[in-house]
Amino acid sequence: MTPTPTPGQTVGPFFHYALPYDGDDELVPRGAPGAVRLHGIVYDGAGTPVPDALIELWQANASGEVVQQAGSLHRDGWTFTGFGRSATDREGRYSFTTLVPGESAPFFAITVFARGLLHRLFTRAYLPGRTDAFLDGLDADRRATLVTTADQDGFRFDVRLQGEDETVFLDFGDE
Repeated sequence: MTPTPTPGQTVGPFFHYALPYDGDDELVPRGAPGAVRLHGIVYDGAGTPVPDALIELWQANASGEVVQQAGSLHRDGWTFTGFGRSATDREGRYSFTTLVPGESAPFFAITVFARGLLHRLFTRAYLPGRTDAFLDGLDADRRATLVTTADQDGFRFDVRLQGEDETVFLDFGDE
């Protein structure tokens, strides 16, 4: 008998205990040259903030190069690894201090873990005015769910897990 794959285990509200690490949401130190804030709120299908989600961020550096070295969890104040993790707070808010990715990789890759999800979700957050073939291929109303909004704090990107204005999520087949 060949074993069949099973869905990922439903994740529960343990992110705040099991996965944070020092500097997890600071890809660069606050106040570093070129530092920006990417922040937002994760909403469920009813429009209620999700207080126990975890957002992972993957991105290219300011030159558009994808960092390919060990040590994604390494935080020393000057090594940019292109990876960060932020747990949402009681109001569903998350935040990263990072760099604007270079033109050749015009987006932040986002992974969402939350209660009730059998598998993690993948999406992208594009800066205003940035685009690529993927974003251009979406209908205008769906495209808008992937574009950040510039504000006084940096760039806002809300994630809507279901419902009206649901964020576009990517399907990588076996994921």
